[in-house]
Amino acid sequence: MNKYLDILIDEFTSPAPITVDINESVEKIFGLMTEEGIRHLPVLNNGKPVGIISERDLSMIRLLNTEEEDLTAERIMTKNPFCVNAGSQLEEVAYEMSRRKIGSALVLNEENKLDGIFTSTDGLNALIEIIRGDLQ
Repeated sequence: MNKYLDILIDEFTSPAPITVDINESVEKIFGLMTEEGIRHLPVLNNGKPVGIISERDLSMIRLLNTEEEDLTAERIMTKNPFCVNAGSQLEEVAYEMSRRKIGSALVLNEENKLDGIFTSTDGLNALIEIIRGDLQ
């Protein structure tokens, strides 16, 4: 018997995340993330995930006093974001996020299109449910 719980990432994935196109302006991105209260923003090109922008990325731009008007998502995003397939094991995804020291994983469907996002906050929510015994 496996000593670990058999929990799929899907159970804690935030579905249908807010996304931006690679050509979106940093000014609009900053407004969107602030307005929506999100810390991770997937970047799409023709509907497929190609990058991610974090709250930390935007903070660095502000800290460096960079002219935001000319910047686009493509210029500031982290390319090749960590992606997993729907149905992946929570344990494996959380371990890999910890190993890479990243705050999110993009969850893809069978067509390799964005299905959701799993963040470190989602991982903490999973931990709470496991500790409380809410999951079997």
